[in-house]
Amino acid sequence: MNSENLLSKLNVSRETIQRLEIFEQVIRKWNPKINLVSRLSLDELWTRHIIDSIQVYRIATQAKTWADLGSGGGFPGLMVAILAAEESPETKVTLIESDQRKSVFLRTAARECGVKVQVLSQRIEHVEPLGVQILSARALADLNSLLGFSSRHLDTDGIALFPKGVTWKKELEEARRHWRFDAEPITSLTEPDAVILKIRGVARV
Repeated sequence: MNSENLLSKLNVSRETIQRLEIFEQVIRKWNPKINLVSRLSLDELWTRHIIDSIQVYRIATQAKTWADLGSGGGFPGLMVAILAAEESPETKVTLIESDQRKSVFLRTAARECGVKVQVLSQRIEHVEPLGVQILSARALADLNSLLGFSSRHLDTDGIALFPKGVTWKKELEEARRHWRFDAEPITSLTEPDAVILKIRGVARV
């Protein structure tokens, strides 16, 4: 399925697509300087990164607070902010990125796209507990580590959304040695062997 069909399936409006096109211009301008995504995957920016991130937003319930960990090139955090700008403007989106140059990129891209985000240029473990309703992270760490971050930053009734590749079952098995949690694997639209893990009720064993 091509990117146009996927955007239609994900109910992305024309206004939001225009913001995403602006984002595309910004990331292509910045990528040679700070390597936000691999040069190879830049050729597949819409399917590999943008649409892959939009599906994470579509899985979520409406929330007033959303934090994205290790936001890097803006996936999925900045995509969340772009969609929320039109669909859920009351949602406060926080992006945590310890790399100063990537933090500058995130602030610049958000401004160019006309969306509001809070960018915290700190290590995740040094940020004061956020108590957010939704937490996301993409290509950041193994599930065991992500659940540690979830325990720190997620509200008691909150949901964590973690895209995972083909090894997701192995990561689940390993994480259950250290954590209790409910996990619903949702098959990715862009990678049939990948899932988005929808996780609730994180607690240490």
